[in-house]
Amino acid sequence: MKKSDLFVGLYILAAVVFLIVSVPSALLDVLLAFNMAVALVILFMALFSKEPLDMQAFPTILLFTTIFRISLNVSSTKLIIGTGDPGNVVRAFGEFVGGNDLVIGIIVFLILILVQFLVINKGTERVAEVTARFTLDAMPGKQMAIDADLNTGAITDKEAIARREKIQQESSFFGAMDGATKYVKGDATAGLIITVINIVGGVIMGVMRKGMSINDALSTYTILTIGDGLVSQIPSLLISLSTGIIITKATKDKDLTQELVEELFSMPKAFFMVGGAMIFLGVVTPLPWYIFVPFGILLIVWGNTQKKRMAIGSIEQEADIADEEANEIRKPENVTSLLQVDPIELEFGYGIIPLADASQGGDLLDRVVMIRRQIAIELGTVVPIIRLRDNIQLNPNQYIIKIKGIQVSEGEILFDHYMAMNPGYVEEEITGIPTFEPSFHLPAIWITEGQRERAESLGYTVVDPPSIIATHLTEVVRSHIAELLTRQDTQNLINNLKENNPTLVEELVPKLMNVGEIQKVLQNLLEEGISIRDLLTIFETLADHAATTHDPDILTESARQSLKRAISNKYFSENETTSVVTLDPTVEQEIMGAVKQTEQGAYLTLAPDRTQKIVNSVKQEVEKLENMGKSPIIITSPIVRIYFKKLINDYVKDLTVVSYNEIESSVELQSVGMVTA
Repeated sequence: MKKSDLFVGLYILAAVVFLIVSVPSALLDVLLAFNMAVALVILFMALFSKEPLDMQAFPTILLFTTIFRISLNVSSTKLIIGTGDPGNVVRAFGEFVGGNDLVIGIIVFLILILVQFLVINKGTERVAEVTARFTLDAMPGKQMAIDADLNTGAITDKEAIARREKIQQESSFFGAMDGATKYVKGDATAGLIITVINIVGGVIMGVMRKGMSINDALSTYTILTIGDGLVSQIPSLLISLSTGIIITKATKDKDLTQELVEELFSMPKAFFMVGGAMIFLGVVTPLPWYIFVPFGILLIVWGNTQKKRMAIGSIEQEADIADEEANEIRKPENVTSLLQVDPIELEFGYGIIPLADASQGGDLLDRVVMIRRQIAIELGTVVPIIRLRDNIQLNPNQYIIKIKGIQVSEGEILFDHYMAMNPGYVEEEITGIPTFEPSFHLPAIWITEGQRERAESLGYTVVDPPSIIATHLTEVVRSHIAELLTRQDTQNLINNLKENNPTLVEELVPKLMNVGEIQKVLQNLLEEGISIRDLLTIFETLADHAATTHDPDILTESARQSLKRAISNKYFSENETTSVVTLDPTVEQEIMGAVKQTEQGAYLTLAPDRTQKIVNSVKQEVEKLENMGKSPIIITSPIVRIYFKKLINDYVKDLTVVSYNEIESSVELQSVGMVTA
């Protein structure tokens, strides 16, 4: 057993024993002195702690000290009423602190009770209640702030976890303190009741058992009772004061004494004014000048000293700042830090800052968090941290999106305006500033707040500036998600899957495939918008086929076929026939004949003129589908699909190429054309 465990156990056990067993007066003297020392230790611990959580166990300490003090009260009551000799400590408090006078003792005791009960306890209880309420109300906002800082890269995952734990601790602590203050309030009430019982019981015992007169009994037992009350209430008052100090702490950077001294003596002009007022009162009024005038002079001298000290401190601070800046410039790591490239950056002009500033009501940071969550659910991969930065070199309303330090897209918004887009069936046009929607380059117009309601009633799709930026950023991230998937990200996905499927992962990695090969397969899937969230199915397929081939393209096709339910659900509807275009078998054979396998992978050696004819045929068939209002989908045989997709990808964007093996049997298809050459 640890020494700390033994001490706490004995402390609680003693409190229980003292409620049952009579304690000798000599031992009671020791215990009362110990109780006083414990109260003083707690007071100074509370005074010098930097934040409330430094004494996280304070509610429990409050409970333990309260029950221990009450047990001592019971023991002293037994001695006062039973023997009339509660020990030297109680007698000394009654005779010395109470002035050995019945009236003075009662007045001093009542003042202590009133101060503790009406001032400290009541104020502490109210502050604890309000603090607990505001702490609980502020939890969602603090959680969102942590998510925003984590998303912008201001803090690491480890720091975010620590902050969340601290928020939980603060909530639990202040909630417990709200209830624990009731112990102190109840202790003061119990002390007052015990005092009355001691006086009445003592007088009855003195008169009936010891044959004392009423006056002698009243005088003797009242003084002893007052001494007992004082020796109990003074530690109780110290504990109450400690509770108030803990609850009212507002800073964590300095201890309370340092904060008080700095704040009280930080304004020299206050000392000048107070010193002048003291001198004025001493000279003009009948107040004793020999007290007020020296006080005023001392205050003015002290204020002048503080003014000089602050001036010197300001000069030293400026010199220290200059030295720090010079040292920062000299540091070699300042150059090294510039070499780091962020995976995703959103830079914007100063006119867009209010959209990203939460203090001005901007919610762009929250939207960025939602983008990461949305893509994680949709595609099954974690989006890297998106850095948000203001850039004074940009136009005020301009923003740019960078992938790995290179600009890939840009846009411009009008602050306090809305973007209205015609979905195609709006008959009455609305006036505005012509523009293009940045995500899909659709024609749109900027309208004011006053035009918004009318535009919506006419059928326009109306979007606010934060939504425009968020949508644009989402599309850019989605289109580049494959290249953003790093080996470390792949390893993290593997580790996550290994927690519940260790056998599968140990069979596949690294025996059959290394992390880089798995990364390539996952990138191939993400490149065409296929979710890798069902990582278990993908890994099962890779484990089945990796023993015979390490070609990432062939493994990708095998993985796609195992995900055919998801692919069919993404592109086809079971309730209606889907119009598609097929690939001429002759073209398929020609493409397969042009595939050359090398150690670096497969590539096509198709003649340029043949490639151009195939591309032209694809464009014609795609245009036919688009004119019918259908999504462009081409169906090929499984072995050709990946190579045909690579062939056509640079010429026709957003074209879906699916093999027959990736379509559920329940899906109904209708061929409306064929790609020929």
